[in-house]
Amino acid sequence: MLNRSRNLVALAILAALSPISNSAFAQDSSLDLSGNVQDKEIETLIVTGTRSQARTQFDTMSPVDVFSRDEMDATASSELVDILTTLAPSFNVQRLPMNDGLVFVRPATLRGLSPDHTMVLINGKRRHRSALLGSNGAQGADLAQIPAAAIKRIEVLRDGAAAQYGSDAIAGVINIILDDSVGVSGYTQAGQYFEGDGFEWQTALRAGTKLGDDGHLSATFEYTDASMTSRSRQRGDAIDFEQQTGIKVNNPVQHWGQPERTALRLALNAQSSMGENNWYGFATYGESEGVSDFNWRNPLSTSAYKPSPNNYPDYDLHKLFPAGFSPKFGQEDQDFALTTGISGDVTADFSWDASISMGSSAIDYTLDESINASLGTDSPTQFYLGQLKQSELNANLDFVYQWANRILVYPANIAFGVETREETYQIGAGDYASYAVGPAAQEGLPSGSNGFPGYSPQQAGKYDQRSYAGYIDIEAPINDQFTTGIALRYEDFSEFGDTLDGKVSLRYELSHDLAFRGTVSTGFRAPTPGQLESTRTSQGLDTVTLNLFTSGRLSPTSPVAQYFGAQPLQAEESTSYTLGITMRTDSGFNGSIDIYQIDVDNRFGQSQNYNVTESIRQELLSQGVAGAESFTSVNFYTNAFDTRTRGIDVAGNYTFATAYGDIRVAGAVNYNDTEVTKQDGTISDSGVVRIEDGLPKFSGNLSATWQLDSWEYFARLRYFGKWTDSADQASGQLYQDFGSEMLLDISATWHSSPAFKVRLGVENLFNNYPDEATLQASRGLIYSRHAPYDTDGGQYYVRFDYKF
Repeated sequence: MLNRSRNLVALAILAALSPISNSAFAQDSSLDLSGNVQDKEIETLIVTGTRSQARTQFDTMSPVDVFSRDEMDATASSELVDILTTLAPSFNVQRLPMNDGLVFVRPATLRGLSPDHTMVLINGKRRHRSALLGSNGAQGADLAQIPAAAIKRIEVLRDGAAAQYGSDAIAGVINIILDDSVGVSGYTQAGQYFEGDGFEWQTALRAGTKLGDDGHLSATFEYTDASMTSRSRQRGDAIDFEQQTGIKVNNPVQHWGQPERTALRLALNAQSSMGENNWYGFATYGESEGVSDFNWRNPLSTSAYKPSPNNYPDYDLHKLFPAGFSPKFGQEDQDFALTTGISGDVTADFSWDASISMGSSAIDYTLDESINASLGTDSPTQFYLGQLKQSELNANLDFVYQWANRILVYPANIAFGVETREETYQIGAGDYASYAVGPAAQEGLPSGSNGFPGYSPQQAGKYDQRSYAGYIDIEAPINDQFTTGIALRYEDFSEFGDTLDGKVSLRYELSHDLAFRGTVSTGFRAPTPGQLESTRTSQGLDTVTLNLFTSGRLSPTSPVAQYFGAQPLQAEESTSYTLGITMRTDSGFNGSIDIYQIDVDNRFGQSQNYNVTESIRQELLSQGVAGAESFTSVNFYTNAFDTRTRGIDVAGNYTFATAYGDIRVAGAVNYNDTEVTKQDGTISDSGVVRIEDGLPKFSGNLSATWQLDSWEYFARLRYFGKWTDSADQASGQLYQDFGSEMLLDISATWHSSPAFKVRLGVENLFNNYPDEATLQASRGLIYSRHAPYDTDGGQYYVRFDYKF
């Protein structure tokens, strides 16, 4: 905590040497002497990164991207994670086929940091986490559960903001503003890939009406149905098996690609007067189900095909699955969130807001076409594997005071408040056969459902954590050119202790159209109950030997984990610096350049795999660890390393009129470089490579929209730089470097009337694919599953929009 104390002292000194923050009103609006905004407003007012009531992208002291409804609609996918990846170069999401639950809940990263280093808000209120612990144990919000058709705009704050919003806001904040407009709108879309698979049908309907004199009520329905994609070759061992035995196998025996999936998403958004106060409420609901392939089990080498002469003499898996089997991994999930609150004014300068938010994410796993070989002939081929559930309850009380003082050119904005939050993580056991260690285990037959052993009663449990927080966030203009701000937040967690974080922001306006800005902040991310307590058993395939291996993730507090160096989990701590320039011109150009550095200490990750000796196996069995008799290795979550991330964001757009219609050009480039500056030896070399080089350092996009009479033409170029794939294998670490990639998207939209329009679009027009992968080639994979972009090739679609 010594370095953290020094950082806070530095922040306090900087705050003492500089005045207090940010202009309370939009700089591009004219103001009268009392500070009231006049009619001149030319930019969208934003609410993220500030608690002032009227601020634009040009006015902010931290970089904020704003994406409109029209920009979101110019993508083929309905999932919010894909939309943001297309729009923001600093945001990335991977497909991760055949990767357990990550196939369905895909991790999204901002500035290359962990998925749970970005806080997600809806209408300014914290969104709950997904129940899935993803790569390196990251537990972020599942953005795909939010219906894109319900969104008015998205604001992405690319700056550390834990002092303003609390745990998780190390990389930044994504604030989703729900649509509150009056009217009926919707769309229907159909499309598929050039390869002829991955057909997807989407439809959505949103209806909004007035509620009272100044309120609103809107409801959104969204549904998607997508078939799977497959970019696979036949496995070499499958070809050999067919030649040796004469038994015909499927070609391919396993599919690498997107899963088959259906999803239903709903949203409500309302606001109404309650006498002198104002009531608001909003809710989202999502449910989906999908199926994905697992690795093919070869009858000639898979241990489940061994006979069981002593316990089950009639057991013969060759009769049940003569051509081998590829287990079908299924997920059914339900996601619900509800926020309600009341706001009002104490005086004309003093307002308050009280709210309660609750949310839950529940995921049920199933496995089909598999076997628990240790149960022999008593084993079913379909399994319920258990449930993961994350629940959260937040209560907030916030105040904003407009403090007028003659030394300030405009009133200072003083926000303060308190928050309490309770997180609960639950693991529900699967059916007995999914985790059972049957009698045939003594004969060397593997236990648990093959491919994904179910959660056992020993792994099941309920864990919670409470926190209490208080904050103050002050913004004030010193004069017409200079603004500055300070935020402090104290938070105490029941499971690991307390933390104090701060942020200082400065902005200097050289002219009406040019300004410098900068911030210094500390931040944190508290370990979640699921990360602190949960355990897991998983299976994988060594791509060199093609043998299955079983790994156990242990709690960091278990004696075996501590034997290998595990320590109780602590909060991740960060220090962030940003410095930027923002500009605009009367001719229609807006742009910004921001450089940043983010130091994160005690970063959370998963340790390397440690080999299990017979003595360790007996110790695990004595602790009641399910499946320990087949463990080949164990790992655990750990605060294993420190990182330093440095980068630059460049963004701009230019809108102009010509004799042949209006044209808007927009572009953004991100350079992001992360270095592991310290580690304790518990993470593997390939783990370091994934952190430092697993995503491109350079990414960018450039788009142009041409409006000509009733037609709108659109083109977007997406660029992804070089990156490196790596994999831990039982036989060692493997690496492969990949080159840069460029994808072109185009569309043409016909506005047949003010109420209807039709769009024809193509994403990845030239059907580009990355270099072929060598790491998983023996498993039939053609393109790396860790690619930072879609590897299914070109996709075309047609979309019908209506609005009344």
